[in-house]
Amino acid sequence: MVRKYSFIVFAFWMVFLLAACAGNTENSSSEKKDSGISEGETKTLQTWGKTIKEKYGGTEINLAFASHPSTDSFEKMTKDFEELTGIKVKWEVMEETYLKNKQLLDYTGKSGRYDVLMVDGFWMNEYGAKKIVEPLDPYIQDKAITPDWFDYEDIVPAYRNGISQFDGKTYGIPTAGETRFIAYRKDLFEKYDKLPPETMEEFLELAQFFNGKEEDLYGVSMRAQRGIHAASGLMTIMYNFGGGFIDPKSEKVTIHDPKTVEAIEFYVDLLKNAPKDVGTYTHEEALSTFTSGRAAMWLDATALANRILDPNSSEVYDKVGFAPTPEGPGGRASALAGWNMSLSSLSKNKDAAWAFIIYMNSKEKAKEYVSNGGIPVRTSVYEDEELAAENPSFPVQLQALEDANVLVEKGISWIPQNERLGQALDRIGYFISAALEGSLTAEEAAQQAQKEMEDIVGK
Repeated sequence: MVRKYSFIVFAFWMVFLLAACAGNTENSSSEKKDSGISEGETKTLQTWGKTIKEKYGGTEINLAFASHPSTDSFEKMTKDFEELTGIKVKWEVMEETYLKNKQLLDYTGKSGRYDVLMVDGFWMNEYGAKKIVEPLDPYIQDKAITPDWFDYEDIVPAYRNGISQFDGKTYGIPTAGETRFIAYRKDLFEKYDKLPPETMEEFLELAQFFNGKEEDLYGVSMRAQRGIHAASGLMTIMYNFGGGFIDPKSEKVTIHDPKTVEAIEFYVDLLKNAPKDVGTYTHEEALSTFTSGRAAMWLDATALANRILDPNSSEVYDKVGFAPTPEGPGGRASALAGWNMSLSSLSKNKDAAWAFIIYMNSKEKAKEYVSNGGIPVRTSVYEDEELAAENPSFPVQLQALEDANVLVEKGISWIPQNERLGQALDRIGYFISAALEGSLTAEEAAQQAQKEMEDIVGK
């Protein structure tokens, strides 16, 4: 996920392993988990609920979650979960800027206050390396506690393999995800006989064409605020040029690579067709510019599509079309980010906490979750005709997620894998902003960002 809404974007990384004890604090291992529950006892949601209630009814679990549409949806579903399982749920919801610190303090202080953590994909490497969260593969593999109606394989492959794993192990169940795609003004494109862009070259040409074409109209709107937002904005198109910040095999910093420099140059040229103050834009300002009708195109998080299509928040809700991130010289690619539910490694109630994770994120409850305003992560949801009629961006979102999975299959993490990447991205964004302002060339920005990132990540 845009931050507060998506997710995207800022703070980050690393995932987890760990052990506990017997009973409710069972040992973690790569072996199949022994829950003491037979598969027949959990074949349906109702039989599962009865079994869970008999074993864990009366248990209280504590959650540390961010303010987010997915959290709102899960809270609406909590009463039914409590009635079905007898497990009591205590929510602690906060702005995401505080969430990570709260979770880290709980871990370093060894208080074990929380059982279920809402974890940004950007943080997975760090959380895994520090063993803050529990490896989940033994839980997923146990058909008794993870029944067929959960359907792990129905989770979109890009999310399943791209935001919830570390070092070959699974540490989170994706709950809300996003890639990035283009929204464009269909009325303007039809008026001037234009088609949505399929390549980066066409994207730039269209931005230049529409910029100033009508009064108070700009060609494009994107995030570009100094720091992490500028780095995130560049990452939206960087992989389509074949560039990157860190080589996934050698782990060496690659910002000075000609392909990355080309991406920086493109990003700078593209944003010459955005509002003059685009250098102050987070995803919120970029969205507002588009929904107020002041931009012909917008490239940002799919999780924001609902707001574009909402007549209460968008002046162009009925004039919008969508398209995947355009193909570049390096091929097709798309962003990948999102949130997970994870088990705290310090939890004393792991089995009851896992029951909560299974219920809330199951295929059985997926449509209810999305209908409540949750952000989809399941293929079945994107392909649901009723839901797609309500959100016509769904087919394009699924296509964009296929492009995002191109990177996953190549072994490239859209979120570069390094424990100190949050700090590094802030500095990269600083130099990208200098290139946008014209005080540095793209080449100079890349060279200076290369040196600083090498100092930060040690490569």
